[in-house]
Amino acid sequence: MRLFPLVAAVLAVAFLASCASTPDARIAGDRAAFDQFPPAVQQRIRAGQVAVGFTPEMVRLAWGEPVRIFTRKTERGDTEVWSYREARSRLFFGIGFGTFGRHSATQVGVGASAGGRDPGESRRVEFRDGQVIAVESLAR
Repeated sequence: MRLFPLVAAVLAVAFLASCASTPDARIAGDRAAFDQFPPAVQQRIRAGQVAVGFTPEMVRLAWGEPVRIFTRKTERGDTEVWSYREARSRLFFGIGFGTFGRHSATQVGVGASAGGRDPGESRRVEFRDGQVIAVESLAR
């Protein structure tokens, strides 16, 4: 019965961590910037959508921080590309056995990860001159 409070606490922490990655949580963290955007932009951000013409600040509110940022050089000039991956919450359990000299121990652990990642990219945003010029999404 002592294990239940530990499991409940871990699950609560995992839930709260995953909530911090929602558009609503990001909006709450930068309400002043969000309130300055036009209503159509605000609606897209709340829905977790990114559109051509968005600024980096708008993209961060809608999708959060990118996993990777890189530069693409073309004959038309340089662009900045932000890469995103699907985030998935994961719950895992483990049991460990160990012998330490003359003593042995059994341990049980519970862990959670709110930031687990799919192995591949799921979407990209490309910027030129501080505005989104392309949005790519992987069809699944």
